[in-house]
Amino acid sequence: MNIARRKFLMAAGAAGIAIPALASVEGIKIGVCAPARELDQVVSYGFDYIEPGAASVAEMSEANFQDFKVKLMSSPIRCESFNSFIRRKDLRVVGDDVNWDALRGYLDHTLARCRELGGSIVVWGSAGSRNVQPGYSREKAWNQIKDFLGRAGEIARRHQMTIAIEPLRHQESNIINTGAEALRLVHEVNDPNIKMIIDYYHLRVENENPDIVWKAQKEIVHFHFANPNGRLWPKSPAEDPEYGEFFNLVKKIGFHGGISIEGRGSLAQDATASLAFFRQEITAA
Repeated sequence: MNIARRKFLMAAGAAGIAIPALASVEGIKIGVCAPARELDQVVSYGFDYIEPGAASVAEMSEANFQDFKVKLMSSPIRCESFNSFIRRKDLRVVGDDVNWDALRGYLDHTLARCRELGGSIVVWGSAGSRNVQPGYSREKAWNQIKDFLGRAGEIARRHQMTIAIEPLRHQESNIINTGAEALRLVHEVNDPNIKMIIDYYHLRVENENPDIVWKAQKEIVHFHFANPNGRLWPKSPAEDPEYGEFFNLVKKIGFHGGISIEGRGSLAQDATASLAFFRQEITAA
């Protein structure tokens, strides 16, 4: 038990507050994509970490950032990972309007803050930053993405962060839609601070073989998860026939890291059932 959690539990006990055990099972941590304002709820349900949007953290005023940092550091959990890396419309990676000076400044500021909050991974899905405009060369777009990731890897290394490429379904992004494409990109960039994640929802929508988890095992550092039927918080093994194979592969590769719930739902209505689901699936795999 870490010192922060021990102190938190002692304070909670003195106040008569019941705090559940953390969710981690067999070395796999369970977190939730949630805004910073929901930190207390995330803690109360026993998640291992909270995953806020990196862009939201970047946009905080210095006073608000410091207030959140103080609150987080006195809690038993950290922001071990971040999603929504780039949301600003002026920060594009692909196209004729790429502003490297603005991107460099944004990455430096954002990754520094993520690290201060206990982070080690920031997920780069951010379709708006990478979508290829009609008529634009896809080969040039691919090379621009590689160039961006090469530069971003250097900045991430300075802040002891890893950038994880996220494949997105074709309804959201018109490039990097599968784990196989993300894996190719990781290999071509060949930077130790550029890795990838698999989002189960996107995997199923794109009908990609879950075996990509095995093929990309050395490069996967994180997972996102939602019930593919409606992109809901998962609650039952009966929701999708591929659940079992997916969790079997996660266990088979010896994954020790985070799986974050990212879907439609709420902590109050869904957290307890979702945590029970993950414990069941991970131990059964």
